[in-house]
Parts: sequence; C-alpha cells; structure tokens
Amino acid sequence: MEEKKQGLEYFSTPQKLFVGYTLAILVDLTVLNLLDEFWQYVSISSFIVSLGAAILLQLLLKLSIGLEHKLANYFKSKPGTAPKVYRGITTYIILVGSKFVMLAAIDFVFGDSVLFSGPYNGIVAFFGVVFAIMISEAIVGKIYRALGDD
Repeated sequence: MEEKKQGLEYFSTPQKLFVGYTLAILVDLTVLNLLDEFWQYVSISSFIVSLGAAILLQLLLKLSIGLEHKLANYFKSKPGTAPKVYRGITTYIILVGSKFVMLAAIDFVFGDSVLFSGPYNGIVAFFGVVFAIMISEAIVGKIYRALGDD
C-alpha cells in the first residue's frame, strides 16, 4: 500500500511559490493596516485598497530585489576592484531608487486612496512602511525556518 506523502518537500515548486507569496502578501497587508491604524503618517481608504497595495508592493519588492541580485552576481563574476565598487553603487541605486519607483506606482494606481504624509512629503513614512514590511517578512521567515524538522 502506498504511503501518503506529507510535508513541504512533497509540494511542487509552483505550490511552494504560491504559499510563499500568499504569506508575504498577508504579512504586507497586516503591516499596512497596522500602520494605517496606529501611525498618522499612513492613511489607506479601505481594506480592499490595502490588499491591492500589498500585492503591488510585494510584486515591486521582489522585482527590485531580483534585479539587484542579478546585477550583483554579474559584478561578482568580474575580477578586480572596479566591479566591486560598481556593485556597491548599483546596489545602492537599485535598493534606494526602487523605493521611489514603488512610491510613484502606489500614487499612480491608488491616488488619494493611499497617502503617506509627514517629513519630506511622506517619503520618510513610505520608507518606514517598506522597512517594516521587510523586517516583518524576515521575522516570519525566521519563525518558519525555526519550526522546520532539521
């Protein structure tokens, strides 16, 4: 009799990606709504808007991190000091510059339904949101790995 397969190692790659991205979006959604509730510099008009913003932020975060990794690997493969300097510069430009792209995308898609206010016309609040999301995702990831069988 065939034994029933259990455990994450028996999930297909698409299933693992689906669960991972769903969890990341739920973490983003939670962070956005907590900051909307408890920080006057973040204002989101409704839950459905925050869900859309969480999905958009997750997509843009993954794209910017993927681009940064791709360029970093390119420069790692090159010998010498100059590629290391270029890697540092491009990493900084992508990781900081992508936040402004995200802010513009949120503004374009949601307009006044998602507002970041406060110092520097809300840029500080937006960076705070992104850092809170990244920290929260890292914490959830650490908990997930700590619960593993290994």
